[in-house]
Amino acid sequence: MKTSLIIISVVILIVVGWLLISNTGQHRSMNSSSNTTTQTESLTRADKAPDFALQDYNGKTVKLADFQGRPLVINSWAAWCPFCRKELVDFALIQKEFGDRVVIIAIDRAESLETAKKYSDELGVTNSLVFLLDPSDSFYQSIGGFSMPETIFVDKSGRLVDHKRGPMEIDEMRNRMSKIMQ
Repeated sequence: MKTSLIIISVVILIVVGWLLISNTGQHRSMNSSSNTTTQTESLTRADKAPDFALQDYNGKTVKLADFQGRPLVINSWAAWCPFCRKELVDFALIQKEFGDRVVIIAIDRAESLETAKKYSDELGVTNSLVFLLDPSDSFYQSIGGFSMPETIFVDKSGRLVDHKRGPMEIDEMRNRMSKIMQ
């Protein structure tokens, strides 16, 4: 009986802690009653995408401003993340499907060029997406990241429309992308 009580107490503490963390990362617009926030959405339409200046695999600096006027999907990933493997392949398929109508950017979390490129080469997606390196993990921190992978969806005006914490299936990716393609 005491063991069961202890286990239940630990589970409750974990759930409460997770809820507190997820609510801390959420921002709500005070001037728009039409904005709702779900557990997978941490930012509202009023928020701008976090700015970045990161290097691609060839050492070229790429900035958020380089994609001005285009819808963006920005995925934060790492080679150690088991969920990222399938997601990167699915993002490559979607990039091909949507073509120039959207840009999908994959930002590696604080791994070396060798590790990141070897991983994307193994998956056969290196030339399908915009791959960027973030040695200081600043982008992940700027979106309040606490799960893996994390993906933000940005409309053509630069507004954050959706923020998904955790892995997605390809149909969910398409559904979330429809929000930024309008």
